[in-house]
Amino acid sequence: MEVALDIIVRSTEIDMNGHVNNAKYLEYLEWGREEWYERAGLPYDVFLQMGIQTVTVNVNINYRKECRQGDKLSIYTRPSRMGRSSYVLEQMIFNQRGELCADAMVTCVTMDSETRKSRELPAELRSKFV
Repeated sequence: MEVALDIIVRSTEIDMNGHVNNAKYLEYLEWGREEWYERAGLPYDVFLQMGIQTVTVNVNINYRKECRQGDKLSIYTRPSRMGRSSYVLEQMIFNQRGELCADAMVTCVTMDSETRKSRELPAELRSKFV
């Protein structure tokens, strides 16, 4: 399941070089992942009911094209691969001209809410990777 989230670059996201600050892309990706979880029927409270949380353990990002104030961006998120307790989401950010601005592979781990140790992916999450 691929999900898209549309945003507009705001003035507060611009750095002294006149484009989106590199750290802001990580926030955009996080917004995209949250949208993916919501549309997958796995919002934060559902994970808590299962006794788990998800944590990001690695982000591998490529900055391809600068984004500027007023750009309309689409953040695409889709499942890539899964392990026993970890999974990877592939994310891409395109501008309004359809140009790839950034892409990333984000590795997350499910952990037990109480023990704070990794825990096997629940079936509800695993089913999204088919």
